[in-house]
Amino acid sequence: MPSDEPASQRVAPARKGLMHAVDATRYSLAGARRLWEETATRLELGAGVLAAPAFLWRGAEVWQWLLALALLALVLAFEALNTAIEVLTDRISPEWSAMARDAKDLGSLAVGLTQAIAGGFVLAVLAGVL
Repeated sequence: MPSDEPASQRVAPARKGLMHAVDATRYSLAGARRLWEETATRLELGAGVLAAPAFLWRGAEVWQWLLALALLALVLAFEALNTAIEVLTDRISPEWSAMARDAKDLGSLAVGLTQAIAGGFVLAVLAGVL
């Protein structure tokens, strides 16, 4: 069945094998570039950069560094999902609606909770509790 969409807007069929992995990497890099456009992402990465000298000053152990990096990655993953929710919500419901607001608020809550966990861990390490 022919499509009314221009060829440039059609979804290409998934490739197999190694080319599938190449395509997936390309899509992930495009997602990272899009995520970088978000102010929150740049602030979160900035907080991670600021935590590094504090960890050095405190003499943090390897496991603490690794867990802090994993938590930062988790915050960024939730930020990516939240951004995806916001983009899709704006696409599906460009007008204001309570359901769209709730979807965006819940995504924001997920990010905020992961930020609180990561920040709490960093503060606990710096305070010498962990």
